[in-house]
Amino acid sequence: MTAPIYAIGDIHGHLDLFEAALDLVRDDGGAKAEIVFLGDYIDRGLSSRQVIERLMSGQDARLPWTCLMGNHEEVLLGFLADPGYHSPHNAAVIPYLHPSAGGREALASYGVDTDPHRADAGIHADALRAIPKRHIDWITGLPRVRETPDHIFVHAGLRPGLPLADQDPGDLLWIRAGFLDDETDHGRLVIHGHTPVAQPERHRNRINCDGGATFRRPILPVRLQGRQAYLLTPEGAHPL
Repeated sequence: MTAPIYAIGDIHGHLDLFEAALDLVRDDGGAKAEIVFLGDYIDRGLSSRQVIERLMSGQDARLPWTCLMGNHEEVLLGFLADPGYHSPHNAAVIPYLHPSAGGREALASYGVDTDPHRADAGIHADALRAIPKRHIDWITGLPRVRETPDHIFVHAGLRPGLPLADQDPGDLLWIRAGFLDDETDHGRLVIHGHTPVAQPERHRNRINCDGGATFRRPILPVRLQGRQAYLLTPEGAHPL
């Protein structure tokens, strides 16, 4: 049997939930287990900087960790380039500093004063000074896809009917309609996050690993062994 791969969905700046998820993986598969992180490491929680540091330190220690880009990382990069940035793939026109976007919490973790009475231009200027270049370089270099013979790991999903090489990079980070409601067999099991559910759940052609950490729900890793999947909980592993 091939070695398991663990998938961890959206973390959204919650370092304590992230560390608890890592403990579950270590207890199940050991300290050097292979993990694919599905993006959205930042925003909304209070520890975005610390989450990024934790992921970078794991990779620096040569742990077999793959970190994919999520739409929140894309929007942060867009904001740093242009404080008025809005992703063309997001139907809701919500700027990064809007209360529902969670960007203020992320910037505050870097020491930026994000008081809502401050001008956006001042917050933007402070963010450019506060976020280390190595963090920006790391985020910029995040891949959007990880493949295995049995799986396609991606943040949001795939456009049904298109080969992986022809997918719109924006869809990989943002898609919901046309993917979540479609049961097309993509040839391999799609492992994704992006859309919060009560806990990770399996469908015929995909597994959604976003268990809603954005709402402070626990981050529960998924163990993958071929097409078999198990949900890791404090009470043990359960088939998905």
